[in-house]
Amino acid sequence: MIFETHAHYEDEAFDEDREELLNSLPKQGIQYVVNVGSDFSTLDQVIALTEQYSYIYGAIGVHPGNTQVLNEETFAQLKEKIGHPKCVAIGEIGLDYYWDTPDRETQKIWFAKQMELAKEVNLPMVIHSRDAANDTYGMMKEANSEKVGAIIHCFGYGKEQARQYLNMGFYLGIGGVVTFTNGRKLKEVVEYAPLEQLVLETDCPYLAPVPHRGKRNYSGYLSLIAQEIARIKKVECETVLRVTSENAMKFYRIESK
Repeated sequence: MIFETHAHYEDEAFDEDREELLNSLPKQGIQYVVNVGSDFSTLDQVIALTEQYSYIYGAIGVHPGNTQVLNEETFAQLKEKIGHPKCVAIGEIGLDYYWDTPDRETQKIWFAKQMELAKEVNLPMVIHSRDAANDTYGMMKEANSEKVGAIIHCFGYGKEQARQYLNMGFYLGIGGVVTFTNGRKLKEVVEYAPLEQLVLETDCPYLAPVPHRGKRNYSGYLSLIAQEIARIKKVECETVLRVTSENAMKFYRIESK
Protein backbone atom coordinates (compact mmCIF):
# COMPACT_ATOMS: atom_id res chain seq x y z
CA MET A 1 0.00 0.00 0.00
CA ILE A 2 1.27 3.45 -0.97
CA PHE A 3 -0.37 6.64 0.31
CA GLU A 4 0.07 9.84 -1.70
CA THR A 5 -0.45 12.65 0.80
CA HIS A 6 -0.10 15.66 -1.50
CA ALA A 7 -1.02 15.88 -5.19
CA HIS A 8 -2.53 18.50 -7.51
CA TYR A 9 -4.36 16.47 -10.15
CA GLU A 10 -6.67 19.38 -10.91
CA ASP A 11 -3.62 21.13 -12.42
CA GLU A 12 -3.75 21.84 -16.14
CA ALA A 13 -0.59 19.72 -16.57
CA PHE A 14 -2.92 16.69 -16.39
CA ASP A 15 -5.62 17.97 -18.74
CA GLU A 16 -4.66 15.69 -21.64
CA ASP A 17 -4.56 12.35 -19.81
CA ARG A 18 -6.00 12.89 -16.32
CA GLU A 19 -8.61 10.13 -16.41
CA GLU A 20 -6.27 7.52 -17.88
CA LEU A 21 -3.53 8.37 -15.38
CA LEU A 22 -5.80 8.37 -12.32
CA ASN A 23 -7.42 5.09 -13.33
CA SER A 24 -3.93 3.53 -13.51
CA LEU A 25 -2.88 4.45 -9.97
CA PRO A 26 -4.49 1.55 -8.04
CA LYS A 27 -2.77 -0.90 -10.41
CA GLN A 28 0.53 0.72 -9.39
CA GLY A 29 -0.10 0.14 -5.69
CA ILE A 30 -1.38 3.65 -4.91
CA GLN A 31 -4.24 2.97 -2.52
CA TYR A 32 -5.03 6.53 -1.43
CA VAL A 33 -4.44 10.02 -2.80
CA VAL A 34 -5.13 13.32 -1.09
CA ASN A 35 -5.57 15.99 -3.73
CA VAL A 36 -4.71 19.31 -2.14
CA GLY A 37 -6.32 22.64 -2.94
CA SER A 38 -4.23 25.73 -3.50
CA ASP A 39 -6.13 28.20 -5.69
CA PHE A 40 -9.65 29.24 -4.71
CA SER A 41 -10.74 29.05 -8.37
CA THR A 42 -9.94 25.32 -8.64
CA LEU A 43 -11.40 24.05 -5.35
CA ASP A 44 -14.53 22.79 -7.10
CA GLN A 45 -12.29 20.67 -9.35
CA VAL A 46 -10.58 19.25 -6.25
CA ILE A 47 -13.98 18.27 -4.86
CA ALA A 48 -15.12 16.82 -8.20
CA LEU A 49 -12.11 14.46 -8.28
CA THR A 50 -12.98 13.13 -4.83
CA GLU A 51 -16.48 12.35 -6.09
CA GLN A 52 -15.25 10.65 -9.24
CA TYR A 53 -12.62 8.38 -7.64
CA SER A 54 -13.22 6.35 -4.49
CA TYR A 55 -9.53 6.45 -3.48
CA ILE A 56 -9.11 10.23 -3.83
CA TYR A 57 -9.77 12.53 -0.88
CA GLY A 58 -9.46 16.29 -0.76
CA ALA A 59 -7.82 19.03 1.27
CA ILE A 60 -9.51 22.41 0.91
CA GLY A 61 -7.66 25.66 1.47
CA VAL A 62 -5.96 28.60 -0.22
CA HIS A 63 -2.19 28.70 -0.78
CA PRO A 64 -0.48 31.79 0.66
CA GLY A 65 0.42 32.96 -2.83
CA ASN A 66 -3.29 33.12 -3.74
CA THR A 67 -4.70 34.69 -0.56
CA GLN A 68 -5.28 38.05 -2.27
CA VAL A 69 -8.60 36.61 -3.55
CA LEU A 70 -9.90 36.00 -0.03
CA ASN A 71 -12.48 38.28 1.56
CA GLU A 72 -15.56 37.75 3.70
CA GLU A 73 -17.58 36.43 0.77
CA THR A 74 -14.97 34.01 -0.61
CA PHE A 75 -14.03 32.86 2.88
CA ALA A 76 -17.68 31.97 3.54
CA GLN A 77 -17.67 29.94 0.31
CA LEU A 78 -14.45 28.24 1.44
CA LYS A 79 -16.09 27.20 4.70
CA GLU A 80 -19.00 25.73 2.76
CA LYS A 81 -16.69 23.64 0.53
CA ILE A 82 -14.87 22.29 3.59
CA GLY A 83 -18.12 20.64 4.64
CA HIS A 84 -17.81 18.09 1.83
CA PRO A 85 -17.73 14.55 3.29
CA LYS A 86 -14.44 13.68 1.54
CA CYS A 87 -12.61 16.79 2.71
CA VAL A 88 -10.04 15.43 5.17
CA ALA A 89 -7.86 18.50 5.83
CA ILE A 90 -7.48 22.26 5.49
CA GLY A 91 -4.73 23.05 3.03
CA GLU A 92 -2.53 23.98 1.65
CA ILE A 93 -2.21 27.05 3.84
CA GLY A 94 0.74 28.94 5.27
CA LEU A 95 3.36 31.52 4.35
CA ASP A 96 5.56 31.96 1.28
CA TYR A 97 8.27 34.62 1.52
CA TYR A 98 10.17 33.29 -1.49
CA TRP A 99 7.72 34.77 -3.99
CA ASP A 100 6.60 37.33 -1.39
CA THR A 101 3.29 38.04 -3.06
CA PRO A 102 0.78 39.06 -1.90
CA ASP A 103 2.30 41.12 0.91
CA ARG A 104 3.27 39.29 4.08
CA GLU A 105 0.54 40.91 6.17
CA THR A 106 -2.15 39.59 3.82
CA GLN A 107 -0.62 36.13 3.94
CA LYS A 108 -0.50 36.20 7.74
CA ILE A 109 -4.11 37.35 8.10
CA TRP A 110 -5.48 34.51 5.98
CA PHE A 111 -3.10 31.91 7.41
CA ALA A 112 -4.40 32.76 10.87
CA LYS A 113 -8.04 32.68 9.72
CA GLN A 114 -7.63 29.33 7.98
CA MET A 115 -5.93 27.86 11.07
CA GLU A 116 -8.84 29.03 13.18
CA LEU A 117 -11.20 27.45 10.67
CA ALA A 118 -9.31 24.14 10.98
CA LYS A 119 -9.89 24.17 14.73
CA GLU A 120 -13.52 25.16 14.26
CA VAL A 121 -14.23 22.17 12.01
CA ASN A 122 -11.67 19.89 13.74
CA LEU A 123 -9.66 19.01 10.65
CA PRO A 124 -5.86 18.70 10.40
CA MET A 125 -3.81 21.13 8.31
CA VAL A 126 -1.47 20.86 5.34
CA ILE A 127 1.11 23.62 5.74
CA HIS A 128 3.06 25.40 3.01
CA SER A 129 6.09 27.26 4.37
CA ARG A 130 8.85 28.62 2.17
CA ASP A 131 11.55 31.00 3.42
CA ALA A 132 9.25 31.75 6.36
CA ALA A 133 10.40 29.31 9.04
CA ASN A 134 10.21 31.56 12.11
CA ASP A 135 6.89 33.23 11.29
CA THR A 136 5.25 29.92 10.34
CA TYR A 137 6.35 28.21 13.53
CA GLY A 138 5.45 31.21 15.68
CA MET A 139 1.96 31.53 14.22
CA MET A 140 1.31 27.80 14.56
CA LYS A 141 2.39 27.87 18.21
CA GLU A 142 0.19 30.90 18.86
CA ALA A 143 -2.76 29.16 17.21
CA ASN A 144 -2.31 26.01 19.34
CA SER A 145 -2.31 24.05 16.10
CA GLU A 146 -1.23 20.89 17.93
CA LYS A 147 -4.95 20.47 18.71
CA VAL A 148 -5.70 19.47 15.11
CA GLY A 149 -2.28 18.41 13.82
CA ALA A 150 -0.35 19.28 10.67
CA ILE A 151 1.85 18.03 7.86
CA ILE A 152 4.64 20.45 7.01
CA HIS A 153 4.39 19.87 3.29
CA CYS A 154 7.49 19.69 1.08
CA PHE A 155 9.67 20.19 4.14
CA GLY A 156 12.56 22.42 3.17
CA TYR A 157 14.23 23.55 6.39
CA GLY A 158 17.05 22.09 8.48
CA LYS A 159 17.20 19.78 11.49
CA GLU A 160 16.58 22.52 14.06
CA GLN A 161 13.29 23.55 12.43
CA ALA A 162 12.42 19.87 11.98
CA ARG A 163 12.95 19.30 15.69
CA GLN A 164 10.53 22.13 16.54
CA TYR A 165 7.77 20.70 14.38
CA LEU A 166 8.39 17.10 15.39
CA ASN A 167 8.20 18.12 19.06
CA MET A 168 4.75 19.56 18.34
CA GLY A 169 3.69 16.15 17.05
CA PHE A 170 3.55 17.19 13.40
CA TYR A 171 4.49 15.18 10.33
CA LEU A 172 7.04 16.13 7.67
CA GLY A 173 6.06 15.68 4.02
CA ILE A 174 8.96 14.18 2.06
CA GLY A 175 8.98 14.39 -1.72
CA GLY A 176 11.25 14.24 -4.74
CA VAL A 177 13.82 16.72 -3.41
CA VAL A 178 15.20 13.98 -1.14
CA THR A 179 16.50 12.23 -4.28
CA PHE A 180 18.33 15.31 -5.62
CA THR A 181 22.11 15.45 -5.36
CA ASN A 182 21.74 18.95 -3.91
CA GLY A 183 19.11 17.75 -1.40
CA ARG A 184 21.68 17.18 1.36
CA LYS A 185 19.79 19.22 3.97
CA LEU A 186 16.61 17.20 3.47
CA LYS A 187 18.55 13.93 3.55
CA GLU A 188 19.91 14.97 6.97
CA VAL A 189 16.39 15.75 8.18
CA VAL A 190 15.13 12.35 6.99
CA GLU A 191 17.99 10.63 8.80
CA TYR A 192 17.18 12.57 11.98
CA ALA A 193 13.38 12.37 12.01
CA PRO A 194 11.48 9.31 13.29
CA LEU A 195 9.95 7.33 10.44
CA GLU A 196 6.71 7.47 12.45
CA GLN A 197 6.50 11.21 11.68
CA LEU A 198 7.23 11.10 7.95
CA VAL A 199 4.74 10.89 5.08
CA LEU A 200 5.27 10.50 1.33
CA GLU A 201 4.19 13.12 -1.19
CA THR A 202 4.88 14.11 -4.78
CA ASP A 203 3.41 17.64 -4.96
CA CYS A 204 2.75 16.60 -8.55
CA PRO A 205 3.01 17.86 -11.21
CA TYR A 206 6.02 19.52 -9.56
CA LEU A 207 9.34 18.24 -8.13
CA ALA A 208 9.66 14.88 -9.85
CA PRO A 209 12.33 12.68 -8.25
CA VAL A 210 15.54 11.55 -9.93
CA PRO A 211 15.77 10.17 -12.64
CA HIS A 212 12.66 12.08 -13.79
CA ARG A 213 13.71 15.48 -12.43
CA GLY A 214 12.40 18.31 -14.58
CA LYS A 215 9.55 16.22 -16.02
CA ARG A 216 5.92 16.05 -14.96
CA ASN A 217 5.61 14.33 -11.60
CA TYR A 218 2.88 11.85 -10.60
CA SER A 219 2.08 9.44 -7.77
CA GLY A 220 3.66 6.48 -9.54
CA TYR A 221 7.06 7.93 -8.61
CA LEU A 222 6.45 7.66 -4.87
CA SER A 223 8.34 4.37 -4.75
CA LEU A 224 11.51 6.22 -5.82
CA ILE A 225 11.12 8.58 -2.87
CA ALA A 226 10.50 5.65 -0.53
CA GLN A 227 13.62 3.89 -1.82
CA GLU A 228 15.79 6.90 -1.01
CA ILE A 229 14.28 7.24 2.47
CA ALA A 230 14.94 3.52 3.03
CA ARG A 231 18.56 3.96 1.94
CA ILE A 232 19.07 6.93 4.27
CA LYS A 233 17.43 5.25 7.26
CA LYS A 234 18.91 1.81 6.54
CA VAL A 235 15.57 -0.01 6.53
CA GLU A 236 13.62 -2.00 3.95
CA CYS A 237 11.65 -0.02 1.38
CA GLU A 238 8.56 -2.04 2.31
CA THR A 239 8.93 -0.75 5.88
CA VAL A 240 8.99 2.85 4.65
CA LEU A 241 5.88 2.29 2.51
CA ARG A 242 4.00 0.58 5.34
CA VAL A 243 4.86 3.05 8.12
CA THR A 244 4.33 6.20 6.04
CA SER A 245 0.96 4.84 4.89
CA GLU A 246 -0.05 4.11 8.47
CA ASN A 247 1.03 7.64 9.42
CA ALA A 248 -1.06 9.16 6.64
CA MET A 249 -4.13 7.07 7.49
CA LYS A 250 -3.88 8.21 11.08
CA PHE A 251 -3.29 11.86 10.19
CA TYR A 252 -6.14 12.10 7.66
CA ARG A 253 -8.39 9.89 9.82
CA ILE A 254 -9.13 7.49 7.00
CA GLU A 255 -10.17 3.95 7.90
CA SER A 256 -8.86 1.03 5.86
CA LYS A 257 -11.06 -0.28 3.09
